[in-house]
Amino acid sequence: MLPELTSRKQPCRKILSLLCFFSLISLSRPTTELQALLNFQTSLSKSPTNAFATWVPDQYPLCNFTGITCNPNHMVKEINLPLQNLSGTLPFDSICSLQSLEKISLGSNALFGSVTEDLSNCTNLKYLDLGLNSFTGKVPDLSFLTQLKYLNLNQSGFSGQFPWKSLENLTQLEFLSIGDNPFDRNPFPLEVLNLDKLYRLYLANCSIEGEIPEGIGNLTLLQNLEIQYNFLFGEIPEGITKLKNLWQLELYNNSLSGKLPVGFGNLTNLINFDASTNKLEGDLSEIKHLVNLVSLQLFENEFSGEVPVELGEFKSLQGLSIYRNKLTGSLPQKIGSNSDFDFIDVSENFLTGPIPPEMCKNGKMTELLIGENNFTGGIPENYASCLSLDRFRVNKNSLSGIVPAGIWSLPNLTIFDLTWNQFEGPLGSTIGEAKSLAQLLLAHNRFSGELPARIGVATSLVDIQLASNRFAGEVPVTIGNLKRLGNLHLENNLFSGPIPESLGSCVSLNDINLAGNSFSGLIPASIGSLRSLNFLNLSDNKLSGEIPVSLSSPRLSLLDLSNNQLTGRIPDSLSIEAFRSSFVGNPGLCTENLRNFRSCSSVSGKSGDFRTIISCLLAGATVLSLSLLCFMYVKCKPRDRDRPIKRRSSWDMKKFHVLSFSEEEIVNAITKENLIGKGGSGNVYRVRLGCGKQLAVKHIWKSDFGGRKSCHSSSSILTKGQLRCREFDAEVATLSSIRHVNVVKLYCSITSEDSNLLVYEYFSNDFGLAKVLQANGSNNSTMVIAGTHGYIAPEYAYACKVNEKSDVYSFGVVLMELVTGKKPVETEFGNSVDIVQWVSNEMRSRGSVLHLVDATISEAQNPDAARVLTIAMHCTMKNPALRPSMRMVVQMLEEAEPCELTGIVVNKGAENISGRYNWSDTYEKEAPSMEAARARVELEDSVSKKFYLY
Repeated sequence: MLPELTSRKQPCRKILSLLCFFSLISLSRPTTELQALLNFQTSLSKSPTNAFATWVPDQYPLCNFTGITCNPNHMVKEINLPLQNLSGTLPFDSICSLQSLEKISLGSNALFGSVTEDLSNCTNLKYLDLGLNSFTGKVPDLSFLTQLKYLNLNQSGFSGQFPWKSLENLTQLEFLSIGDNPFDRNPFPLEVLNLDKLYRLYLANCSIEGEIPEGIGNLTLLQNLEIQYNFLFGEIPEGITKLKNLWQLELYNNSLSGKLPVGFGNLTNLINFDASTNKLEGDLSEIKHLVNLVSLQLFENEFSGEVPVELGEFKSLQGLSIYRNKLTGSLPQKIGSNSDFDFIDVSENFLTGPIPPEMCKNGKMTELLIGENNFTGGIPENYASCLSLDRFRVNKNSLSGIVPAGIWSLPNLTIFDLTWNQFEGPLGSTIGEAKSLAQLLLAHNRFSGELPARIGVATSLVDIQLASNRFAGEVPVTIGNLKRLGNLHLENNLFSGPIPESLGSCVSLNDINLAGNSFSGLIPASIGSLRSLNFLNLSDNKLSGEIPVSLSSPRLSLLDLSNNQLTGRIPDSLSIEAFRSSFVGNPGLCTENLRNFRSCSSVSGKSGDFRTIISCLLAGATVLSLSLLCFMYVKCKPRDRDRPIKRRSSWDMKKFHVLSFSEEEIVNAITKENLIGKGGSGNVYRVRLGCGKQLAVKHIWKSDFGGRKSCHSSSSILTKGQLRCREFDAEVATLSSIRHVNVVKLYCSITSEDSNLLVYEYFSNDFGLAKVLQANGSNNSTMVIAGTHGYIAPEYAYACKVNEKSDVYSFGVVLMELVTGKKPVETEFGNSVDIVQWVSNEMRSRGSVLHLVDATISEAQNPDAARVLTIAMHCTMKNPALRPSMRMVVQMLEEAEPCELTGIVVNKGAENISGRYNWSDTYEKEAPSMEAARARVELEDSVSKKFYLY
């Protein structure tokens, strides 16, 4: 019996042991998963987010953590934390220990560092989104993620060679987005052609080259195909016409050639089609079948023939952009009449006929751009009631007639360009109601009549171009109300009467041209108070009297007062050889400093007149008395008067580092002798401490502009007020919290009721401050921005639209300068070609960036410099949305190892990075706005060849 009982008990014991074992496993799994999530939280613990507020095991179950989803067995199934300001590196060894994990969604954060090979352990993963982050290094092998359906790595900072071979195993993929990453150049990946379940394929801006394979037609489920901004060439394959489900096709910014393939019109589900900036040719006949189009973008190609008349019947068409082609014939007269039409740009073609009359029929149109064609007739009356219009450009056509009265007063119109046509009639008296109008461009027409006084109410005006018309009468004094006016061109008209003294109140004026009119009387002395004035042309008028001495104040690049009736002495500061031709044709002028002018001592012949002698004696006595008074004043005045800031008994000093100096030591050094730079918002001084150390002190200017405090002049002291400059607050908030070897050190801020000082460590070259004028008092848009040709982003130059990405563009241009050794504009580039276009053209033709690297950089350092140039190309993408953020660019430069990605230090042997980056500034002139971070990079010609970021 005993053996029998024993044998019966053994199976029971085994079953019991198994039950205990599985119980232990089930109990340990939640603990293991909790630890994995806590490791994840720890890695991102410095993130400025409250996403982890519920990640407290004592208070909340694991499955109730924010962003965590569990399956029915209470195992972690999903991590959903996009757009949460997460910052740090991802511990994929912990994340991928979650055995039931099917989804990782961490897009649109600030994650950095590398993605390790541990990702391959997430074998049950179906959804992976790491897009819009700042990772570095290569994408790891993805071969083991065989269940993956959704993969998004878009604009995530990855570089190197993408593991295209991995895609052979990812046969379940439905969504693939890996664009906007600086991958190594690679032919179109044939592995993609076998992913027949794809409905979206986003390979834009990821360095794909060569021809689009015919096999693209295998992906018959594709709804969205985006392969723009690559190095593709050859014809669009006929296989693409098999993709009947496509609703979006983006091919722009490549080098595609040939005609649209026969059968392209079969893609009747297309809503958005963009093949702009290629070398496509032929006619647009295939387009007439795409009846569901909403947006058609084919600009900057070589298309010819007529625009299909069928476009006028399209009921969904909202945008048509086909500028810079070779199109002929007339536009369909019904275009836009059947849809909520938004914009049209057909500029720079050979189009003829009248302007279609009903493009604003539904009141939605914002942009009408048809310049540089051969349109005839007048402006249809309908557009006088198009209140939505923002930009109206019909320049360089053969249009004529009188402008419909209502157009002058459209409330949202910012640009009104009728130049080089044959319009006639008056400038509408309702112009004052155009509250948004910034550019009034009417030059080279047949306009006549007087300027209405109400023009002074259109206070958003920045640019008035009325040259070469038949305007007459006096310029109204109300023009002085235009405080934002930068350019005033009234040359070659019939204006008469005096130049209004109120012109001196247009404080932003940079360029005045009143030449070729019949202005008479004196030159207003108030013009000399215009500190921004750079060009002044008053030639060929009937002006008389003396030249105001005040004209010596502005730093004029051009001055032309020739062919008038001016008399008296030419001010000595203007009597320079560069301005000699500026005074010809005025026989009454005299000077001892210029050839071919009368000497002032010989004026009026012999000086025997007793009255003249008495006058001279009295004048001499007056001058002597004034000189004596001036001497006494200068001798006795307090020394503080020469200081840009007043002495104060108390200062508010905020320290951000341990200091070895006092505020008094800084304040006492703010003198003219120590001035090293000027900008639109303030001055920068170099301060040498007693110990020999040098500091840079920025004095932010303040004044009252537009009813609120803003930056203006350090020479005058403000009235009391606690409102600080936006630039000052931005710099203090940003730089005081940053501790990094590559970031310029902000030691402290020193403030009083009228002075704002920022004290930095000193580095030579281009502390600079840019000046911004706000549009309509808005804090988030700019209208007038100083800029230098070659640095300005295309969206500003063409559309007057700027944002943070405009700064990124300018920064990219500077990077290109450093790597190539070229200036932004060089004669060798060709006409109208800047460094961005030149680099792009060279890349397309040579397929490499190495030959673009400056010859002074050693061959061993070329790969690092080439990587920097690649980043510069991404910064200068034509489409602002495709440019990385400034934060992302800096992150890439700072977080990458020197020889792995961007190569902040070009010399691989250099161990100490001495670069400095001033986050909150903008470099003067080059940067088009102050909305985003300032970045100035300079390649120093030294042994170590380091990149310096200011």
